[in-house]
Amino acid sequence: MKKSPSRICRTAWWVVALAGILAAPLWFAHARAQGERVASAYPAKPIRIIVPFPPGGSNDIIGRYVAQKLTARLGQQIVIDNRAGADAIIGTQLAATAVPDGYTLLIVSTTHTMTPATHNKLPYDPLRSFTPVALIGTGPVMIGTYPGLQVSSLKDLIALAKAKPGELHYASSSAGGVTHFAGELFNMMAGVKIVHVAYKGGTPAITDVIAGHVPVLVNTLAAVLPHVRSGRLKILGVGSATRTAALPEAPTVAEAGVPGYEASIWWGTVGPAGLPRGIAARMNAEIGAIVREPESVKWFTAQAADPLAATPDEFGKIIAADMIKWGKVAKEAGLSVQ
Repeated sequence: MKKSPSRICRTAWWVVALAGILAAPLWFAHARAQGERVASAYPAKPIRIIVPFPPGGSNDIIGRYVAQKLTARLGQQIVIDNRAGADAIIGTQLAATAVPDGYTLLIVSTTHTMTPATHNKLPYDPLRSFTPVALIGTGPVMIGTYPGLQVSSLKDLIALAKAKPGELHYASSSAGGVTHFAGELFNMMAGVKIVHVAYKGGTPAITDVIAGHVPVLVNTLAAVLPHVRSGRLKILGVGSATRTAALPEAPTVAEAGVPGYEASIWWGTVGPAGLPRGIAARMNAEIGAIVREPESVKWFTAQAADPLAATPDEFGKIIAADMIKWGKVAKEAGLSVQ
């Protein structure tokens, strides 16, 4: 029996992440000890964290927060290096070819597991070219419009899209990324055809929707929250299974008109393949400690996100499982960038 898009969208990776949180105190204590023994001199100089998207998007927001906290904890400057372009492939390839000494890391998100399904010839292998380091957090996507569009609910948008098939457009932060997949999943499950417009990052997509150049936006809630609160964007639904504490008045997409719809993003860090296990363990322990801080929990909640922790091995399993899941969605939706 063919699986429905809603069943394909759901995944069990969060079970692994939850297990990581429950086991985190003991594992992090062991990891810290191992990291201190194997990489006692690390870090001895500034660390570069590549963000393969422009400034302002959720990957950048999360990356900069973690970098600030790591700088204070490690006593070394953590430098964010935005290397956007080619649907995050440019920055990701740069990290894949870096020296695996712990001084170049990469912020990855769910998009990292989707790119293989839409690009036939990647210059790196999403699994074998990297060493998983740490899971950071997760948050929902959103579907919204600029205030000038004459719709007041998701059902209104669906009705308008059905009345004008192929005439409405939605902006996403990249082709083949989580917001693109989330938009196409919405098309599939709502039975509409809103045409995708890919941007080079979340910020330019948001800017064009606010200006009214594109009527609909699919983005991460973390990236658009200030614009929703200021009234420059109208949110119609969030992709999480339940309403978010950061914006409780916003309905889920499922309750607003598309039952079973779920779409979220996770963020994490990886290093190049061959990264010493002790360094990965040390950074995992440091990032795990950061996301467990009460201050961080409060910050993530304000960003419409939830902090998460997992060991490097558990994070690697999440990446592998999501590659399979989103590959199925891409096949059913006929997604292709190349």
